[in-house]
Amino acid sequence: MTIKQKMEILEKEKNTPCVTISMNTHRTHPDNDQDVIQLKNLLKEAEERVINEFGKKTAEYLLEKLSAIETDVNYNLDSLHIFLSNDVNVIIKSPLETPENWVQISDTFDISPLIKSMNRSEEYFILLLSQSGVSLYDTVNDGISNEIKNEDFPFSENTHFVTDHDKRSDSKLMDNMVREYFNKVDKAVIKMFNETGLNTVVICTEDNYSRLMQVADKPEVYLGLVNIDYNRTDTHHIAKQAWELVEALQHKRRAEAISEIKEAMGQDKVLTDLEEIYRASIDGRGELLLVNENFAQPVRMKNDRSFELAANVSEPEVIDDITGKIAREVLMKKGRVFFTKQNEINDLGNIALLTRY
Repeated sequence: MTIKQKMEILEKEKNTPCVTISMNTHRTHPDNDQDVIQLKNLLKEAEERVINEFGKKTAEYLLEKLSAIETDVNYNLDSLHIFLSNDVNVIIKSPLETPENWVQISDTFDISPLIKSMNRSEEYFILLLSQSGVSLYDTVNDGISNEIKNEDFPFSENTHFVTDHDKRSDSKLMDNMVREYFNKVDKAVIKMFNETGLNTVVICTEDNYSRLMQVADKPEVYLGLVNIDYNRTDTHHIAKQAWELVEALQHKRRAEAISEIKEAMGQDKVLTDLEEIYRASIDGRGELLLVNENFAQPVRMKNDRSFELAANVSEPEVIDDITGKIAREVLMKKGRVFFTKQNEINDLGNIALLTRY
């Protein structure tokens, strides 16, 4: 399940109680050892608060779910977010820090720390491909959040080999055996794409990538090749390599999005007023949203369709950044969203929306 799919579940959930736990984490050892202690303390705090507010007997099932929470610190990113109710059990790892370590108990989940993160992040797969075995990793920006382990992944070594010693000199036959192996890998990758919508960066040799592309049913699923360094196949290194490729693709997509909006400026289809943009987003008119990555605007909602600007995010009923809510609305209604620091956006201001009509 992708982060976007998880967010859709969390946004709809209403239950009593809904427990939200957010904490900052560390990517590497030995710093991530303290994450285990921090998580234990927050889980204990959540347990005590649930018991005090709802009673041990009433919240028995939820307390069981709290006590069963585990996470692999070896795949920590920069923050961890846990969402628990009687019907929901979701864990999300984010490449952005959260403002504080905390526990919230309410009748809904607090997903506000994740809204910006989701829109500033890219989730994708890394396929570590070789004839000696294949692994698939769920990745967010420059960090691997977990290894995919299912009925397909990881693949064991290539079992498509020629037993007849005399035929092993037949390079064409040997090549076909490799292609048969990679064809099975490709079908497993396509299966994951169909389930999640996530594209894949491949880390392997140029020869193996060429063979994979020759048998690929949907070559467009693959973002590209990163040449493998067999001396450095640890998760931190391959994630860094893959992110360099993804960042370059992001830069290109953002530049194309900026050009698309600039070209539409004279067609009365581009909005730059914040409140107009908000209304268009909730009406499903948002085709392409561009936001300056450093821009944030706190607001106080007056009603469902209008707001007033706020200066202090700590004031009652203030949304700390309306751009996150706008981005969420555009994405949920099948639009595109780009947060960017590229200089080309300066001509458009801090935020611009290309509308469908």
